[in-house]
Amino acid sequence: MRTSYKHVIKNSEVFKQRLLSWAQQFDDVLWLDSNSYIDKYTTYDAILAVDAFTSLQTDDVNAFERLDDYQQTTKDWIFGYLTYDLKNSVEDLESHNYDGLEFPELYFFQPKKLVFIKGNEVEFQYLKMVDDQIEDDINNIKNCHCEERSDVAISYNPIKIKLRIHKDDYFEKVNKMLAHIHRGDIYEANFCQEFYAENSAINPLETYNRLNQISKPPFATFFKTFDKYLMSASPERYIKKIGNKVISQPIKGTAKRSEEKAEDQKLAKDLGNDPKERSENIMIVDLVRNDLSYTATKGSVKVEELCKVYSFLQVHQMISTITSIISNDTHPVEVLKTTFPMGSMTGAPKISAMKIIEDLEETKRGLYSGTVGYFSPDGDFDFNVIIRSIIYNETQKYISYSVGSAITAMSNPLKEYEECLIKAKAMREVLEC
Repeated sequence: MRTSYKHVIKNSEVFKQRLLSWAQQFDDVLWLDSNSYIDKYTTYDAILAVDAFTSLQTDDVNAFERLDDYQQTTKDWIFGYLTYDLKNSVEDLESHNYDGLEFPELYFFQPKKLVFIKGNEVEFQYLKMVDDQIEDDINNIKNCHCEERSDVAISYNPIKIKLRIHKDDYFEKVNKMLAHIHRGDIYEANFCQEFYAENSAINPLETYNRLNQISKPPFATFFKTFDKYLMSASPERYIKKIGNKVISQPIKGTAKRSEEKAEDQKLAKDLGNDPKERSENIMIVDLVRNDLSYTATKGSVKVEELCKVYSFLQVHQMISTITSIISNDTHPVEVLKTTFPMGSMTGAPKISAMKIIEDLEETKRGLYSGTVGYFSPDGDFDFNVIIRSIIYNETQKYISYSVGSAITAMSNPLKEYEECLIKAKAMREVLEC
């Protein structure tokens, strides 16, 4: 079905910049970059998918069933996203909050052209109908007269960022959530707020390059479908399938970085020992274990790593790894459906938390706290969590980024607000430069 051609490159970073610039000619683009971050479950350094041959776009009605049919019928690489509000497809829930971005709830496409990068080797996988273009495309990529520096200045006027929830309102809403916790309605919930700009324009590729440069996350994403863009510096994997093994790696627990080495090490150590942060993480681990159990073979759900602190350019994060084994007859999409939305962006108990979140938040989450990734032809998949991301509707000239934190019984509203500002720092710097 696809023609494969392997090619050796001298400088992968230069090639990646040229490749992504070359890709901008297409209406559908999905770029996934690990930024050379290696863990035991890393498969590729980077993947580019462009030029849709077939696609699936839908609202939340029977969304997972339609995706399952598309994935099984196509039996090829498909790339795309699921918005957070597909929660309405799996539970009796609704979304009525303001939506300035207007993304479809689900979008996947089968690319005509695929490029995989691993070390200094590049593999081109093209559908037969376009495989005669491989050689020309390689030459065009090599000779792409793009701006190769990834710290280029954005050539637009500075963006004026507005808050959807102002500070006093934020405190009031967190206190309402704490009242739900003290009443026993929930144990924990992820409460998010939107920062946005109206009547504003950005260069999406330059914006992504700058965001990626200052964050270097393991799940960076540039996504484009016509006039809609995602520029993500996500550090978090939602879920991955390799053969019969399923891996979920929720993040709960955040601390700032310091340029002073001793202080930075102390911040990381304090995060690892913080009872509030650990309780957040452990509650979500329990939730993920429960979600994975719906498709797991008996006794196969395991916690491989609990509350381990990892350091990224902008923040320290506490990450756990939970795995399970599924049977051969379990459809890949069923694993997504029974675990979606991801525990780290909802709360416990999950359905109660989602109802309270919907009531207290002011913005429809949409793509934010959803997921983007791919299915391989044999049914393996890998999906991130859409956080630390700038989302842009070019036609509406609407720019948005959201941040959140986990509210538990031990939460202090001021500290939660400060955590949100730490998480928002990279996006604000990129847009206000």
